[in-house]
Amino acid sequence: MAAEPNPKNFPVLSYVLARLPSFTTKSPSSSSAVPPPFDIEQPPSSSHSIEIVTQMPQLTQPDVLASMTSAITDVAETRSILRTLGPRPDHESVDKARAKLSEIESSLSESFEDIALTDAAGKDEKRRLEMDQEKTWCESVLKLDEVHASYEKLLKEAEERLVRIYESAEKNAAEDEDNVAAVEVNEEVVGILQHTSANPVDRVDLSGRKLRLLPEAFGRIQGLLVLNLSNNKLEAIPDSIAGLHSLVELDVSTNSLETLPDSIGLLSKLKVLNVSTNKLSVLPDSICRCGSLVILDVCFNRLTYLPTNIGLELVNLEKLLIQYNKIRSFPTSIGEMRSLKHLDAHFNELHGLPDTFVLLANLEYLNLSSNFSDLKDLPASFGDLIRLQELDLSNNQIHALPDSFGTLESLTKLNVEQNPLVVPPKEVVKEGVEAVKTYMGQRRITMLEEEEKMKMEKEMEQANAGWLTRTTSKLKTYVADVSEYLGSPTSRDPYLEREL
Repeated sequence: MAAEPNPKNFPVLSYVLARLPSFTTKSPSSSSAVPPPFDIEQPPSSSHSIEIVTQMPQLTQPDVLASMTSAITDVAETRSILRTLGPRPDHESVDKARAKLSEIESSLSESFEDIALTDAAGKDEKRRLEMDQEKTWCESVLKLDEVHASYEKLLKEAEERLVRIYESAEKNAAEDEDNVAAVEVNEEVVGILQHTSANPVDRVDLSGRKLRLLPEAFGRIQGLLVLNLSNNKLEAIPDSIAGLHSLVELDVSTNSLETLPDSIGLLSKLKVLNVSTNKLSVLPDSICRCGSLVILDVCFNRLTYLPTNIGLELVNLEKLLIQYNKIRSFPTSIGEMRSLKHLDAHFNELHGLPDTFVLLANLEYLNLSSNFSDLKDLPASFGDLIRLQELDLSNNQIHALPDSFGTLESLTKLNVEQNPLVVPPKEVVKEGVEAVKTYMGQRRITMLEEEEKMKMEKEMEQANAGWLTRTTSKLKTYVADVSEYLGSPTSRDPYLEREL
């Protein structure tokens, strides 16, 4: 993530920082010493300020701002360090670095004694030095990721501190009651557990019951196919859910879940999983073992990446909904989801698509809109998505569609609004999707013809150059032969030498 707190993710922290022209830390040795002020980012837009003040009116109180200011001095110090270290590596790079580091350490450990004993010690030592360099690089990637993770935690803690200060100042009675409310198991849940102990059921709907806790005993309901726990206040799902071996559909949307249990990977028959509208920042790697999944809905969460192997194992997935998260990139394994037909990834932070993305041969619907300044181009082979019917690329920073775009023969709906498009021109875009495909197709043909023409001209130049070289070589040989002949003594005829 960037060093500057994002107003969308840390609204109170960003507001407080922007309200101050500068702030300083206190010197431990002298109260009169004044260190240089910290650099403060530009204030958020007026619309952001108005919105947050409307929601949290106590922010305009000087005493509240003063308390908040003293609580966030550590943020600016850490931020200045991160500006020099650079951006955070993506999840896949971290995974690869971790795996490579483990491989290098294992190799170095096994060959350390052999290096000293063999005759080729010099060569092995050179290889060992190269491996040490690779190890250093891997460790630097992991360390940079750790530093950014620590900074994210610092920002989160700072935001939480500010929210607590605000809540204390506001003394909201409703929030106070909610914070001290006892965690109770709804009587209806007890009744269901008692009923299912003697009478197996295949469906349980406990949506909208204000549940805060799901008993472990739920994992012992035999034959359950559908479980709906949506619109509650659940903060955790018990590990015992793995006992629902027959479960086909699980809906835990609109709760307060921050994590999913690793045991969810044991639900081998699960086809539909809805965990949308929660507080998830990561999906467990074990979710990849839910190989029967057909629909996965994780929208409206706080995800920054998807599991590295998600495409390799969820080969039956047809619908993937990840909109309204903070995902920066797709794993390269995404291309292995050959059954995927519907992918919605709008309102994320995608920086691009991996080249393997074009292997999604059955993809019919794709929404990449509103990735804003992050999404700037598409893979060159994007036209390989020949079954794509609907495509939304609006609200991005795409300047040109790929040259292969004209081969999207199934495409019937296209939205490229709010992009700085140059290719194709705006007048072509206004004529509709067929005009765009025709323009891009003709453009590609023209480019291919020009490439072919240049290739032929190059081949002709090479042929002419070869002929000239051969002719010149022959001429040089002829001249050398003549020169040799002219330079030799004149041969004499013995008959003509006789005296008359």
